[in-house]
Parts: sequence; C-alpha cells; structure tokens
Amino acid sequence: MGGCLSGDLKGGKQAIGGGVHGRSTMNNDTGHNEAIHHFYTVRGHSPLFTLIEALNLNEQDFLGETTCVLSEIVTKSNRTLTLNLRGKNGPGGSRNFGALTVHAEETFLSRMTVEMKLCCSRLYNVDMFSKSDPFLRISRQTEDGNHVPICKTEVINNNLNPVWRPLYLSMQQFGSKDDPLLIECFDFNSNGNHVLIGQLHKSVSELEKLHKDRSGANLIFPSHRGQEKVLKGQLFVDQFIEKEHFSFLDYISSGFELNFMVAIDFTASNGTPRNQDSLHYIDPSGRLNSYQQAIMEVGEVIQFYDSDRRFPAWGFGGRTYDGTLSHCFNLNGTNAYEVEGVQGIMSAYASALHNVTLAGPTLFSHVISMAAQMASQANSNCITKYFVLLIMTDGVLTDIQETMDALVRASDLPLSILIVGVGNADFKQMEVLDADDGRRLESSTGRVATRDIVQFVPMQEVHSGQVSVVQALLEELPSQFLTYMRSRNIKPLHV
Repeated sequence: MGGCLSGDLKGGKQAIGGGVHGRSTMNNDTGHNEAIHHFYTVRGHSPLFTLIEALNLNEQDFLGETTCVLSEIVTKSNRTLTLNLRGKNGPGGSRNFGALTVHAEETFLSRMTVEMKLCCSRLYNVDMFSKSDPFLRISRQTEDGNHVPICKTEVINNNLNPVWRPLYLSMQQFGSKDDPLLIECFDFNSNGNHVLIGQLHKSVSELEKLHKDRSGANLIFPSHRGQEKVLKGQLFVDQFIEKEHFSFLDYISSGFELNFMVAIDFTASNGTPRNQDSLHYIDPSGRLNSYQQAIMEVGEVIQFYDSDRRFPAWGFGGRTYDGTLSHCFNLNGTNAYEVEGVQGIMSAYASALHNVTLAGPTLFSHVISMAAQMASQANSNCITKYFVLLIMTDGVLTDIQETMDALVRASDLPLSILIVGVGNADFKQMEVLDADDGRRLESSTGRVATRDIVQFVPMQEVHSGQVSVVQALLEELPSQFLTYMRSRNIKPLHV
C-alpha cells in the first residue's frame, strides 16, 4: 500500500523527511512528502522524524525530533497526529522545541487495481502417472534485469485446462501498464521443486488486449542455448477489470479495527523456565526472550488498531493452577481471558511461568477454535472487527490434521493467524499451514480453505538479521483483511 507523510512544524519552519534536504519556508507547508511503501514495512518505533532547517548542504541547524508508530497516525479519523518535539538527548528542560503535526494520506496510484481471471488450455503434461497440478506465478522485472514475484494463483490439481480464481494486481505492484511481466506456469510439487511447464512475457496492457480480442497467447519453453520452443498450451484472460478498490487504510480510517489475541506454548520442550537455556527464561537484566520479543514487537504495532486495547491471552500445553492439563487456558489465571494492553500480556506471561507447569503435547486446534468462535460471534453483531491471533510455539504439532480442519473452518471468518516458531525445532509443518506455495489447505472432509489466513516466521531468521519479525508476520495481513472484506462485499463505513 502506498502513501506519503507530510509534516507542519509550528513556528513556520520546514519539516523534512529523514535524510532528505530542502529549503526553509515562511509558511507551514513542508514542500516534501516522504513516501512510505507499506504500513508494515516500518518498524514499531518508526518513523523517526528529525526536523532540520537546511541553511546549506554543509551547515544544518537541528530543530528537534520525535518518534511515533505509524499506526498511531493512520488510525486517527483525519489521519493527523501532533507530536511534541525533543532534543536528541531527550526533553530539553525549559527549552521549547515546539511540535510537529504529521498527516498521512494514500497515494491514488496504490488504489488502482486490475482484477484478472486467467486460464490455460492444452498445457503440456509433465507428470508421468497423472496430470499436472498447475499454478501461475507473475513477476515484474527490476532495473537490473532480475524478476521479483508479485503474486501467484492457487494450485489446481490434475488439470491441463485450469481456470484460476481472480487475481488482484495493484499498480504499485506492476508499475506501468506497459512494463513487461513474466508469467510462469508450474507443475506443483510438495517438496518445493516445482517444474516449469511454460512461460511468456506480457504487460498488463497486452493482457488487457488478449481479453478484448478474446485470443490466447502461446506459452514458450526457454532453452539455455537461447532458443525458445513454442508450446501448444495457451494463456487466456477470461476477465479484465480495472477499477479503484477500497484500501486497507480506507477501512481503518472509517472505524474498522484489528482485535489482537495471543496464544503461548507451555509445553515441556521449551525447557524449565528457571534455566538460562530455557526458551521461557526471564532474564533479570531485562533482555527479552523470543516469546517476549514477538509479543512486544507485534503488539506495539497492532494495539493502535484496537480501540479498547483489551487483548485475549491464552496458554496451551501446560498444567494450570489446579493441575489440569489444558490446551487453551487463560494466561492471567483468572476467569477473564482479557488483559490490559501489551504490558498486560507481558505481566500475565511472566506470572504464568511461576504458576503453570510445562507439559504437552503441542496442540493448536483448541486455541484456533477459541479464536474462531470469538470472531464468529463478533461477526454476527459487528462487521467492523477483524481478529488477529498470534501463536508462539517451539515444537512439532501432534494435531496437524485437526489444526488444518480448524484453519479451513476459520478461513470463512474475519480472522488471520500469525505463527512464530521459537527455538531450533523442525518447522516444516508450519510452512504447510502457511500455504505460501499456492496450495490451499484441505480439511479431513475434503473441504478447501476459501483463503489463506496464516503467516509463519521462525525466530531464527529474526535473530540472524534476515527479517524483522513485524515485517515478516504482518506483510500479508492487509491483503488477507482485504480479501475477506471484498469476498463479503463489505465496504468502509460512510461510503
């Protein structure tokens, strides 16, 4: 989602986006907007606004700085927030640094979306004992000639003439309508080694023309020798609609909320909390363990999208205060499952480590069903609430099929599930639940999930610096939210 930030500095000075030079002005207009690619690509303590009066490129007077979470801005009814400025070393005592008023608005470009329904005919069969399981992957070309995937279809099993569900591509994803896109058709393999069936290069404009002409484009098979083999299989565009879609920001600004929920693994494989090598060890120095880190980083962003900031918090896989083994118990040890704010979750977690005995096995289905029940009840009374469940675990599931059944049922509800893998366990099961490979989850009765609602990230990648836990977990949340709202034809309020 695209957007920009602008700032007005009281006193007539110019507010400039960090790292960008500009001229001072005599009015309150900044003259520069700082582009923000996506709400969730900004970490919890960003943006950091540093105010500079640029006298020249070599001499700059520091005017003050402040920090805020971007969600604090976009959840305001007018998308405007006023922040007090301070010095680089904190408050300036008697000195008044003034205030900065920040306004966020969405760029029109990011609201334009192309909806396409793609299909293929006469695909080459690359399977030996059955028909191919095709899916499409669409990538855009970067300036250096590489390709970056921007979307993919679901997998259609055993079919050489597949018709996929509609795809939604924003102009921010594909850039200009004349920019070439790489469209690849693969045969799905569960081990991740998908087999290329064929590919072609087409811009959005050319795809639109295919639709208008009701014609197909032949797939080609590339050769390392530079020769391309033209295949019999063709790509068709059954539907092409270009329109302005309501964005995530449209919904949030009109009063829609993200209701945060947390579930924490209390199985014995985490190790005794008193031991320093335990995943649940509370460091007296204040250094956060992986569970605390995930709670803080995700909670500090999502809390601003929840008006009452009362969060359901559960534990699973432990023996509770009365010795009962439970796979969904209230983290605070009372009959009330809600706690006050992110600090309430942190306090309840620390308290539970003293009162709950780690046990097992690792079961997800209970907490997912509990969250789904809450989402279902709220949905019947209020369409403006969307629920986000954060599950943190260290182990391998023993109820994988029951969990898949629960996720398939939940895919019809206003619910997304974020899973954090803690420790060094084998998390291949979580990647299956994530379904990023394009294959929709299927229940034990054969029912297929209506949408993908899971995002998984192992904390190993976070600790190694490969990803930010917030970026990795929340990357797909806006699209999951929008997919649900569009499928129910739910529009922002006052539209």
